[in-house]
Amino acid sequence: MPKLNAAKAANASFKPSYIPIAVFVGGTSGVGEAMVKALSSHTNGRVHLVIVGRNRDAAVKTFSSLPRPTGDDGQPVLRDFVYCDAYLMKNIKATCQDLSEKLPKINFLVLSAGYFRPTGRVETEEGLDQMLVMRYYNRFKYTKELLPLLQKAKALGEQAGMMSILGAGAVNITSIDTDDLDMKKKYGTLKAASKSIGYNDIMVEEFAKIDPEIAFTHIYPGSVDTPGISEIFTWWPMYFLAPFIYLQLYMFGVSAEEAAEYMLFALLDGKKGWYRRDNRGNDIGYKNYALPASSKKALWEHSWRITDV
Repeated sequence: MPKLNAAKAANASFKPSYIPIAVFVGGTSGVGEAMVKALSSHTNGRVHLVIVGRNRDAAVKTFSSLPRPTGDDGQPVLRDFVYCDAYLMKNIKATCQDLSEKLPKINFLVLSAGYFRPTGRVETEEGLDQMLVMRYYNRFKYTKELLPLLQKAKALGEQAGMMSILGAGAVNITSIDTDDLDMKKKYGTLKAASKSIGYNDIMVEEFAKIDPEIAFTHIYPGSVDTPGISEIFTWWPMYFLAPFIYLQLYMFGVSAEEAAEYMLFALLDGKKGWYRRDNRGNDIGYKNYALPASSKKALWEHSWRITDV
């Protein structure tokens, strides 16, 4: 288990001869934003950064705080915000097409846009539950559409990796309902929240089979004090648990900046294959993940089909 100083030292040692391109989906607040800043800091700004999200002002504010040196072409390194309402697969497809036209490669794809709102099933116009979209389907879609750009980075002999920040190992996943993967028949907020963790496990494992030379990581950030924590209190019964939740954060939680160092350590440490990692960047293997191959296959085929918009 790397301590914080060790994680920071490892991150600071990342000094590639090339200028990497990093795309952050959900990089305008919380751990995602902190990772953007950490990667920029450890590379002395020598990194092309793209933030995909809905809050342009937040992205501009983040970029304005970062150094922006000159790249190998004599131009300032890229600092770009791309708007996308990621509730809809068709929007993600259009965004990824735009990125594919703009970017020659992607070295790092980080997916951290979270959602936990215990108010029941809320469907998008495409018929998918919003929470399942934000916690799984949009992550699958971004990875699926941007995989060719990750492959281009790897073909150049550069590091290439995708990371989904959600909950690897946080709950014990032993089964999924292969007859109701989108949970249209039987929905529950906690069910959607927990099963989507297993969905992410399957996602990184199966994508690594497509291209085992790229690193695919599902990681648990732990208890992190971020603005998103307030989302759980939109359901009034959770309001009464607020003192206990904030006490846990006070006693065991970490800042977004500290969590980001561990997330970045895990991103840079993974060279190829698939990983499940805890909140300190440790590879936890199959801990709390025991699903049969038939379930993995069913989800993979379902996900490929349902995101094919």
